[in-house]
Amino acid sequence: MKKLLIFTFLLSVLMVFAQKTHTVVAKENPYSISKKYGISIDELYRLNPKVKDGKLNIGDVLVVSKRAEEKPKTTEKPSVSLSGNVTKIVLQPKQTIYGITKQYHIAEADLRKLNPELDSHLKIGDEVTLPAENVKKYADKNAFNRNFAVTIPAPIADTPKVDASTEKSNVDDSSYVIQPKDNYYKITKNFGISQKDLFEMNPGLEEKGLQPGAVIKVKKSVNSNSSVKETVALQDDNKPAKQASVSQEDEYQTYTVQDGDTVFGILNKFGITLDQLIAMNPRVTDGLKTGMVLKVKKLESAYVKKNEGALNVILMLPFGFEASDSKYRSMATDFLTGAKLAIERNASSGQKLEIKVVDAGSESSFRNSLSQINQENTDLIIGPFFKSNVLDVLDYVKSKKIPVVAPFANSPELRNFNNLVITETDEEVFADRIVKEVLQAYSDQKIYIVADNDSQNANYIKNNIKKQLKNSNIIIVNSAAEIQLDTNMMTGQSAPVMAILASKEENLGNEFAQRMMSLSSETTGVKAFSMYYHSVFDKEEESLRKANLVYLMDRKINTDGSFEKEILATYKKLYCKTPSKYAIIGFDVVNDILSRENSKGELFKQMSKTQTQLATKFEYVKSKEGAYVNTGCRVVRLIP
Repeated sequence: MKKLLIFTFLLSVLMVFAQKTHTVVAKENPYSISKKYGISIDELYRLNPKVKDGKLNIGDVLVVSKRAEEKPKTTEKPSVSLSGNVTKIVLQPKQTIYGITKQYHIAEADLRKLNPELDSHLKIGDEVTLPAENVKKYADKNAFNRNFAVTIPAPIADTPKVDASTEKSNVDDSSYVIQPKDNYYKITKNFGISQKDLFEMNPGLEEKGLQPGAVIKVKKSVNSNSSVKETVALQDDNKPAKQASVSQEDEYQTYTVQDGDTVFGILNKFGITLDQLIAMNPRVTDGLKTGMVLKVKKLESAYVKKNEGALNVILMLPFGFEASDSKYRSMATDFLTGAKLAIERNASSGQKLEIKVVDAGSESSFRNSLSQINQENTDLIIGPFFKSNVLDVLDYVKSKKIPVVAPFANSPELRNFNNLVITETDEEVFADRIVKEVLQAYSDQKIYIVADNDSQNANYIKNNIKKQLKNSNIIIVNSAAEIQLDTNMMTGQSAPVMAILASKEENLGNEFAQRMMSLSSETTGVKAFSMYYHSVFDKEEESLRKANLVYLMDRKINTDGSFEKEILATYKKLYCKTPSKYAIIGFDVVNDILSRENSKGELFKQMSKTQTQLATKFEYVKSKEGAYVNTGCRVVRLIP
């Protein structure tokens, strides 16, 4: 019995070591790991089911190769016979190993057996060997359902390369070779056809877009039964990446990859699946690169304004509160002064605007003001202020889908409306950013989080840091005085700590600043972070530099900026005072939204632009529920 137990133990050990493993380090993701070990992303997922949610932690151990005894599974791709006739394809732009296995229904393991030298970084013009039966069966079937063209040479003779200029001379009068700067509007105008006709004559063109060098049909021909041959010109990947924007031609939202982005972060941000991302961007399987422009979602049909004239805008502001409660009337008046400046600024730039100010009354009497909204002649509604009133407006205009902008209201119930823009940034966004900053600066220090009576933000920050730094020492305290320097176990000397302020309370802000200045005078390397801006940070800026303070800023004016100086001077000239908090919000919200409107009133086609106004950063993301939500926040770093 003892021998049997020893044998079983040895067998299990051998089986474990027969598997090749990898320990996750910082900045790695499933794509980089799969590329490193030459396995497909599907295989990595199969060997490590937990990876499917994209949540890799530093120190996780992943299996990156099969056990020697395990036979390859082919449940995801049908097996093929590697014996018999084979042929070759010539690689075209954007073609990837993943794309080839999907198109020709061949497992990646089988593909690599036929092509031992196959490299993850494929080069245009390389030849790849495939079973002739698979090429014959699947090449024509998918001719118009992929984002690239495949040229199939004869088994013996080499296939000559054809460029766009040669191909252009060989097409008939009903065909046209796409040029680099062509778009749908230009082509349809030149050939006197509608966009609908263009797509009908060229199945698949709407999905894959215009590819320079490809031949398309531009005239209907009753005698032509031959399929359209496509050649794709090489695109220059070294050109500077464009800013994230929405394509007007094919109505896809695009996103420019930023430093630190991950595939799963992008999937979550835009509410799409991995398959959808790869289908729109085959190059993603080769890894993300900073500056890469990705298609991330096909847009829903955009709202278009009612007529050819001016953009009709309604401002709904709560002026009608009782005389005993002037708070909201004062807020509305200040908001209107800022909004008026933004309106005049955009009108002077040539934008045609018709503005109507509606008294939203009190929260209880609000419904009476809805009758002032002419749904047949309104293109944009900014306001009202309160969640219940915003819900009433959304219900009132639901059949017309008129865009509504909520300057202050932000709650889960509002996110279900795809014609709503929420300008207030969630506190969770600020907390996530602080977590990111702490992780980047962390080097085994003790971490203190200062919380007020509501410790929700502090607990959220602690839990998210713990997910990434499992052995970290994090303490939540209610007073900055409880923050103590750590002790170096080797030398017995004081060691620096990290401290996070997770409260808006001004007294805690002052206390936190004083404590950080005191600790940083005792030892170097103290690192301080704050979810919110406090006025003491400006007053004690030089001293707080020694504490390496990093704080997030919302609705604070950079008085050194030329744009900011211009707006402040204009406001003071008009109203003989500096703008209040709500005047600043009024200007920022209205100026930002009006600057996104185009001549057709298609606001939602411009929402991917990131813009900073007088004091607010606007970076909208379309939530999974439907509404556009601002995720913008500015980071200030005080460097010694």
